[in-house]
Amino acid sequence: MALPDSVTTCLSQPVHYAICKLGFEKTDTYDINNILSGNGEVCWQAVTEHVCYLESDQSVDYMKSIRSLGPVCESVNLYFKSLTKEQFVIQYASWFHWTNCTKVFLEVFDVLQYTQATEVALGLMKLTSCLERALGDVYLLKGNDCPFLLRDLLASEQLADVFGQAVMNVLRVFIGSPHGLNLRNVLWHGFASPQEIPAKYCAMLLFLTAGLGQLLQTYLLQTKGVLVHRPYVIFINLEELDAFPLNNEILSIAEELAKLSSFVLKIMLPFWIAALTAFKQSRYADSVILLLPQLEVGLRLLFTTSNKCPNRLLTAESSALYTTFDEMLAKHLDNEEVNQLPVVLEEPAMASDFLWDFLNHQEGPRVRDRLSHGEINLETFPREVANQIVGFAITILYRFSDEDMFSLKEHMVIKPLMNCASCYQSRFHPISRLKKQVLECMKSIHLWPELPTVPEEQVQKMKGLEENAEVDTFILMISEIISQLQHYMPQNCCSSDDPINSVLTERLLVELCDTRICTLYSPRPVLEVVVILRRVSAQCHQVSRQVIAGAGLRYTQWVNKTLRSRQRHNYGRMLNSIKILSPVLRLILLLITLELASVHSVCKKNPFDYQQYLKFLKSVLQYTENLVTYTSPEKNKWDETVGLTKKTLIKLRKISDRKLMLMHLAT
Repeated sequence: MALPDSVTTCLSQPVHYAICKLGFEKTDTYDINNILSGNGEVCWQAVTEHVCYLESDQSVDYMKSIRSLGPVCESVNLYFKSLTKEQFVIQYASWFHWTNCTKVFLEVFDVLQYTQATEVALGLMKLTSCLERALGDVYLLKGNDCPFLLRDLLASEQLADVFGQAVMNVLRVFIGSPHGLNLRNVLWHGFASPQEIPAKYCAMLLFLTAGLGQLLQTYLLQTKGVLVHRPYVIFINLEELDAFPLNNEILSIAEELAKLSSFVLKIMLPFWIAALTAFKQSRYADSVILLLPQLEVGLRLLFTTSNKCPNRLLTAESSALYTTFDEMLAKHLDNEEVNQLPVVLEEPAMASDFLWDFLNHQEGPRVRDRLSHGEINLETFPREVANQIVGFAITILYRFSDEDMFSLKEHMVIKPLMNCASCYQSRFHPISRLKKQVLECMKSIHLWPELPTVPEEQVQKMKGLEENAEVDTFILMISEIISQLQHYMPQNCCSSDDPINSVLTERLLVELCDTRICTLYSPRPVLEVVVILRRVSAQCHQVSRQVIAGAGLRYTQWVNKTLRSRQRHNYGRMLNSIKILSPVLRLILLLITLELASVHSVCKKNPFDYQQYLKFLKSVLQYTENLVTYTSPEKNKWDETVGLTKKTLIKLRKISDRKLMLMHLAT
């Protein structure tokens, strides 16, 4: 592995030149009064005239523009330093309201007064993320689907219509274009060390944001438009994110770990110290914003070393691909060779599963995406999320540290954290979500026996209504299917006296769902099967919700004597049908869980058998979808429900007899 001390920059030579030198080549002093009116408004024409264009096609000449804008940025930086906080607030606070993040921009002004390198970089990352979100809100004044990428947003006709193309070109020199300074991406992907980001660029973006606010106010007055801010993403079910225990003892040795770990590039160490400090100060968003790029650059160091491509440690040129989380977490490299990074990580599944969970999986928190695109309220960023990112980071630091450097006490302090790391299982992979769905559905069905119901004798007194004589037949069919499945379940889970209620239990499903299933790099057939099983499970849960709601409503109406004769008979049929539906739905949940435990066996099927298997799963899905329709308050078709269920049980028994399910392949 390359020595972290030997790396002096992660910026390629052209990018380093563009960011660190090009904007300093013109040493002219630029009078701030040229671009600032007496009442503090930005004179945009005086700014836009510094953007240079290529003669060939009139596209922006980014290099010349950076050079020309350099003295302007310096002038803005000095101007801001000459203001007191009170003066700045009076002059500019109202121009930041359009961002919905006024406080963040006022804090960036404070940072510029002291120009501490890590704080400037942090300020720029927060500024660009909030600015992107605000620009997206402006885009939605004129367009529908806001572009996901900043570069596409800045190049859009919609923003050019509001602010003017020349103004958008100024922004593109600083952010959004890989041909310009590209400050947002260079920072958010961990390529820039603290000392490589000039404070004057942070000052200029703060200035430009105020200027955009002025332009927008004029536009809204002219068009009588109203800027609507999209709601922030709110993290839900925070208890699901709880993977790593953190305490003051662990945090107290984390800084030392960062100094000793080979995972940390020494030029990036100030970011690690600042991130840990921010966490201790309860600045959770700041801590995560600082840490995520450092996890990326540390993993990039491992990735480039293990895959023997050291050049990929540096910022790629505009014509090439950045080495980012997405590529580093992939199974194969872009040349189809196997990615060696998981081999280098001692717990590849744990590290990769965690990163996929928190960064990539669609149903996970997707922390980096949401933070970097301004989708999260920075002031209310939850400790629970920060806790996991910091905890994971500490396990990586420890794993790539020389264990001899630590005392026994320090080893004992960190041990609980490392134990949690080694046991980590994905929470947001589709397989993991299916397990959760199944257990939630089973909990719902277990509420059925507690539903208030009319006494049995009253139901039987209803003229023309007989208890469904087929109930015993159904129970027998279900028992036969269970006996065929027993070989694939834990031993001693079935009572011969009551096979249905001894097997179709929540306890058994919990035990089966605890089985570890590989989620990393799931092949496409596996994911296709899981998608269908999830849909089946979701339909079962909907049926259960409808039964619970319907039974409760009908009981209340029965007691209040508000049911007409036909409705009373329908209620009776519902109660009879529930006796059949409960074990059938529990059986389907058991089948889902057993199939899931063997889901990787689907790759053994030949194409024809695979399609036949999918056809079978889709027929079960069709059954559950029909159940949702028949048991809905609008339909209440309980006789049809029973008939449909009988056909499905016959099909399940036949498939089980022929041993065509995945559990049969796995044994």
